[in-house]
Amino acid sequence: MTAPEPQPTAGGGADDRGVPVPAYGAWLRRGISRNGGPLIGDPPDDAVVWLQAGPYYADSRGFAGTTSFDGSQVRFHHLTGEPGDDTGAFRWDGPDLVERGTNPDGSTFLEIWTPLPGADGTAGSWSGPDHHVVRVGRHVVHVDSRAGTYWRL
Repeated sequence: MTAPEPQPTAGGGADDRGVPVPAYGAWLRRGISRNGGPLIGDPPDDAVVWLQAGPYYADSRGFAGTTSFDGSQVRFHHLTGEPGDDTGAFRWDGPDLVERGTNPDGSTFLEIWTPLPGADGTAGSWSGPDHHVVRVGRHVVHVDSRAGTYWRL
C-alpha cells in the first residue's frame, strides 16, 4: 500500500486546503503513515472505525466529541476518552477520504478512510458524564474514559 501523492494546484504546489468531512458517514481506516513513514494497513481484528453524525464523531481508538471546519482543516475536539484535539486536512481520492494531520503531541499522520456499507438510515449521538455514543446506520461506536468499542448491528 502506498501513500497518495499530494494533488497539484494551479500554482504547481501541493494543495493543503482540505474539504469538510461529510455530515454523516461510517468510515474504516485502510492504512496509516506516521511521521512520513510507510503506509501500514490495520489488522482485521484491530480495525479502526470512525463515525460522523452531524457535528458529533466517535473513533473506536477511544476518543469522541465534535468536529469543526475552518475552510481548510477539520479539527476533532476530543470531549470523551483520550484527551487533546487533532487537526487534519481531508481530500477525496475516489470514494476514499485521505487525511493529513497533526496529533496533540505534534506528530504527523496520513490516514486513508474508506466508506463502510450499511451507513444509511438512523444516525445520532448520545452522551453522558463519562461516555459518548454515535450511531450511523448499522454502525455504533461507544467511547468512555477507558476505551472505544465498535459494533455492527
